[in-house]
This record gives sequence, structure tokens and C-alpha cells, in this order.
Amino acid sequence: MKNLKYIVSALMVAFLVYIFTFYIDGEMGVILLAFVLFAPLVSLGFALYARKNVKVSIDCDAYVKKGGKLKVRVTVDKKNSIPLAVLEIKPYVSEVFDKKVKTYKLSLMDMGEKQFAFEIDAVCGGNGEIGISEINSCGFLGFMKFKVETIPAPVSVGVIPVVPDIKSSSVLVRNIANVVATTENEDDNETNMMYTSNTVPGYEHREYVPGDALKRVNWKLSSKRSVLMVRLDEAAASVQPTVILDLYRPSGADADKAVLDEEKLIASVFGLLNALINHGIACTFIFRGDNEEMYSISVDNPDYPAQILLKVLAVKVAEGKRVDVSTVGVGVCACILATTDAGDSFAPVAESFKDSDNVNILGISASMPNSTNFPMWYLGEDNNFKLV
Repeated sequence: MKNLKYIVSALMVAFLVYIFTFYIDGEMGVILLAFVLFAPLVSLGFALYARKNVKVSIDCDAYVKKGGKLKVRVTVDKKNSIPLAVLEIKPYVSEVFDKKVKTYKLSLMDMGEKQFAFEIDAVCGGNGEIGISEINSCGFLGFMKFKVETIPAPVSVGVIPVVPDIKSSSVLVRNIANVVATTENEDDNETNMMYTSNTVPGYEHREYVPGDALKRVNWKLSSKRSVLMVRLDEAAASVQPTVILDLYRPSGADADKAVLDEEKLIASVFGLLNALINHGIACTFIFRGDNEEMYSISVDNPDYPAQILLKVLAVKVAEGKRVDVSTVGVGVCACILATTDAGDSFAPVAESFKDSDNVNILGISASMPNSTNFPMWYLGEDNNFKLV
């Protein structure tokens, strides 16, 4: 259909030249005929030459907030100062952005590099991609098009979602806090039994400094002294619940729906992390990175969740890939398995925790299938975790 349009256009030009030559002005018609034959040949040469003598690059910020606009810069660098043809550039964006992106045409008659910019709207939180799907070197009024061989690599962009403010009074947060407190008391009793007759049961303390793990804060002593005090005795093990993020996207899934589910889960998980930190509970956070590498980070500082969120958003979701929990110990005091799909394919992940106590699933909605025997929670519209 596209070639038919060009053929019709060429026939119309030929018909007009014919009418002008034989019925209006023969001498001028011959000049026009020569031009019509000569111009395409010259334009063809420029168009073919431009295919291998231009370099296109694309650049933008690494992150943008949901609802914001991202400015994308495209630079075309000519390898010489020879006037070239018109370059047609077709950008594309992934599902986290508004996909209304137009095609741009750039004249390469001037010397030096050329640059243009366009803005796109970030409509959904998650990892996005911006790239160029096609570059064409055009000649003779656009009748001829030749694809440029070298296309720049796409750019990864993280769209920062709105993280809900979850109160520490939320039932799920209270449940985790109770498990941690119970485990801490058991560890304290075991630690006290380790002291000999020459020692005094208890901990040495100092004042809190930024960067100290919140798990080591002695809240009872801190309230008495009106200043945060942290324990120095390393004999008492730090009890940390584990939060595991499984952004699973089945192969062939609808990408538009998948990014909405992933945004929902990311917001829920980081809302939970903030609530735990505000409640004085540090935790271990595990997620999949690039090249199937697994990251395990101790979240024991109020500034960490926002920093870790950027790391999560920098990773492209791989279809058909689950989080690897083979290195997670079964002895964690509490575990939250946050996933976009707890169906049958989730069984290998759940199997790793069959002998663990206090394991919960964090899903995206009450209607999400749960193939495990673990209780499943989801974040309601009132920013409270609800049990299915």
C-alpha cells in the first residue's frame, strides 16, 4: 500500500509534465522533463550516501515521576559537511509512557550536528524504554526511502510511582511487628543465658547516629532518656523480616495490563517498607536485578527505601522469569512474598518456604489467584492492607 502511494504520485508528476510539454509550453516542458529525470538521480545518490554517513543518538533523564513529562533529546551527527538528504526518525516508547509519539523529519543540508527534542508523558510507574524503531534516508520529495543501518540502543527510564502512606496500625504491619518482638524476646533470653557469673546480663549502649540500624535501637531505654540509644552488644542477633519482590510477567502477557499490576505491587511493597521502618523494624529486601542477578539489601535506614526504589525501577522486567529464593534461609522470623502472580507457576517459589512459619503473600488484588496455603494480602483503596 505504501509503495502504491509513491507509484501514483510519480505517475501524477509524469502526467503533469506531459501536459505542460505538449499542450502549454514545449521548451519549458523539456526543461521540466530534464529536471524530473535528473533530480531523482541526484537525490538518489544523496539518500544512499546518507545511510552510512549519519549517526543518531538518543538521550534523556534516567528517572521521571509518574504524571510528569520527560524531555527526550535526539542528536544527528554527520560524518562530513556534504549536504545530505532528509532524515526520517521514528521514536517509540514502552507502555509506561503515553504512546502518542510522532515521526520527525530533519533536513541535513546544514553543516555540523543537528538536535531536536520532544516530550512524553509518564502515565504509569515502573521501568520504561525509549528508543528509535526506524531511521530512513529520504530522497526526491520523499518518494525514495532507504533504511539507515545503525540504530541507537534504547534508553531505560524509571517512572517513579506514588508510594502510599501506610500507617503502622495496619494489620499486616502489626502482625510482622508482633512476630519480630516475639523472636527478639526469645533471642534476648538465649543471649542472657550466655553470660557467666562474672558478667552482668544486658547490653552496652551509645547514642544513635545517622546510619545505625534501627533494629539496634533500644526503644524502652530511649524513651527514658529522651534520646535514641542503640545496643552495642553484637551477641544478640538482629532479627529482620524478609520482603521478597517477584515482578513476574508471563510470556506473551498483555503489556498494558502487566505494567499496571507491576506498579500496584511496587507501590504496595515500598509502602510496607516505609511503614516497617517508621515502626522501628528493619528488614531484608530481595529483588531481581539485571542479568538474573539477585540483590539482598538490609533496609535499616529511613532513607534506604527511596534509594532502593530507584534500583528496582532501573531493571527491565523479563518475561517468564521468577525471583530466585534459593539462597533465602528458611529460618527468617517472618517473610512477605510480594508477587504479581501467585498461580501455579509460583509453586517453586512457595515450595522453598513450606517449612517456614509466618509466611504471607502480598498480591495486587483480592481476585488474584493464590495456589499456596499462605495467607494473601493486598493493598486496598484506603491504603490499608487487607486479608483475602
